[in-house]
Amino acid sequence: MKLFAFAALIAVAVAESAYPSAATYPAAAYEKPSYDYAPQPYSYGYAVKDEPSYNDYSHSETSDGKVVTGSYSVVLPDGRTQIVTYKADAYGYVADVKYTGEAKYPDYQPAAYAAPAYKDEAAAYPAAPAAAYPTAEPAAAY
Repeated sequence: MKLFAFAALIAVAVAESAYPSAATYPAAAYEKPSYDYAPQPYSYGYAVKDEPSYNDYSHSETSDGKVVTGSYSVVLPDGRTQIVTYKADAYGYVADVKYTGEAKYPDYQPAAYAAPAYKDEAAAYPAAPAAAYPTAEPAAAY
């Protein structure tokens, strides 16, 4: 056990000399950049209406640097349009969701399936071959 502890101490000493600690390297000669920028006013918007893929949505947003307001809309699969108007500031995010139009669903049409196409007979499988080894009943253990 003492030999094992001595070997571990030697390994640690060798590792320290082979890999110097971070304290031995000189400090960087430059300052790290700060990414804390003051809020900037902005405004943007876009809209997509693609008839072949049924995509119809838009989004617009503005900010004065402290309060963000905006809205977006999307046509839902049931035919309604969802319109979300929102405001985000130091007090949190508040959204108002509205729906325009009426939901339309296709009428239910049960599928007509044909009768099964297989014959309703027992499968014609060949009989299993007889066992090629002797079968013995296990002795009863009382």
